[in-house]
Amino acid sequence: MTKLEAIIRPASLDAVKNALHEIGIEGMTVIEVRGHGRQKGHTELYRGREYSVDLLPKIKIEMVLPDSRVEETVQAVLRAARTGQIGDGKIFLSRINDAIRIRNEERGEAAL
Repeated sequence: MTKLEAIIRPASLDAVKNALHEIGIEGMTVIEVRGHGRQKGHTELYRGREYSVDLLPKIKIEMVLPDSRVEETVQAVLRAARTGQIGDGKIFLSRINDAIRIRNEERGEAAL
């Protein structure tokens, strides 16, 4: 099993959810986060004053997948979240040793 963590733009969330639904991926956790990458934020004007916005709003999507579904899921997220601009986000993949469904103690991929 593999854990996929995707950090994306908030505006891309609906497109990513739809792309995942189209390939049959439904279980996910969505978290509103703030951060920055290489762009390190930007400056804005508000009421004539300039201020720095260094932590930008992002969305973090987490899901644990059977290994057989990882590549198609990655491709779906890439297609849906890519704008071609700096700040599109990142995808991280990690190995998961086990999963346990609390309700009935199913283990492994059956728990997904």
